[in-house]
Amino acid sequence: MAPAWPPRTVIRRSPGLRTLESALYRSGLGPVAGVDEVGRGACAGPLVVAACVLGPGRPAALAALDDSKKLTEKAREQLFPLIRRYALAYHVVFISPADVDVRGVHAANIEGMRRAVAGLPLRPGYVLSDGFRVPGLPMPSLPVIGGDGAAACIAAASVLAKVSRDRYMATLDDDHPGYGFAVHKGYSTAAHTAALAELGPCSQHRFSFINVRNVARAMAGATTMGTNRAEGRLSR
Repeated sequence: MAPAWPPRTVIRRSPGLRTLESALYRSGLGPVAGVDEVGRGACAGPLVVAACVLGPGRPAALAALDDSKKLTEKAREQLFPLIRRYALAYHVVFISPADVDVRGVHAANIEGMRRAVAGLPLRPGYVLSDGFRVPGLPMPSLPVIGGDGAAACIAAASVLAKVSRDRYMATLDDDHPGYGFAVHKGYSTAAHTAALAELGPCSQHRFSFINVRNVARAMAGATTMGTNRAEGRLSR
């Protein structure tokens, strides 16, 4: 029996960044949008989700397109304006640390993917997501394991999300100096952990993350202890 098309289950990466998209376009299921996120594991900063629609042909200018994690920062910065120029449509969504705390990372991620697709000025006929099912979309969709290395539209979305988030994290150094956000981008590096212990959490930290929560509790306890000691001295 011939396999069902389009597939309805999670698929693993196929050879070439355009294989799956090209097949969907040939089946009349385009335009095909890719959606991906950046910042799930960071303990500070927003979760950023991007959706991107590329045409059935791949411009030579995007020949270097790949999973954003495999690209150097310079390569991502070079691709960023090219993707925005040659994409049929794209949309980037920022989800604040407070929203991540309220919803939880996974729920915030799924909601961000829905919002990114809904914000596209061009309605896609099919959506490819990186690894996660996205319920609630008004068009058919398919999660692809390792999608940012398997589909060009997901790879493009990953670059848009990564560069957008990295640039935003760099601006946070001005508003919240001392944490090194421009360097570690909010992830739990040794330098960030040390700064967090010294300065305490700021408004850009995710208090639902245990390392941030533990520091906040320790500092709150120290403040309470100090207040009690001061009150005790005054009452003598």
